[in-house]
Order: sequence, then C-alpha cells, then structure tokens
Amino acid sequence: MIGGAVLLLVLGGLFLLLGRLGLDRLPGDLVFRRGNATFYFPIGLMILLSVVGTIVLNIVFRR
Repeated sequence: MIGGAVLLLVLGGLFLLLGRLGLDRLPGDLVFRRGNATFYFPIGLMILLSVVGTIVLNIVFRR
C-alpha cells in the first residue's frame, strides 16, 4: 500500500509539473462549460500516454 501511495504521489507531481509547462491541454481534449460546471475529457492526453506506454512496455519486455 505504501508503494502504491508513493506511485500516486509521483504521478500527481508529474501531472502538476506538466501543467506548469503547458502540457495540460493537448489538441483533442474536450472541454464543455455550462454555467458553473466544467467537464473535461482528456482524449488527446490519453492517446499520448497510451502510445508512450506501449513503446516503453515493448522496449522493457522485448526478448
């Protein structure tokens, strides 16, 4: 459980850092604002993370 908490802490810090660098809104991300409610669907970010994760896992588990 401690390892999972540390992993979440590192990921949260990484997302904060990426937000300060301007990588929080990528092309393809959908944002809907109506009144005082905002819905954010990070489709572009999820596609980017999927591609990067696939490449990293292919390199790590290559035989």
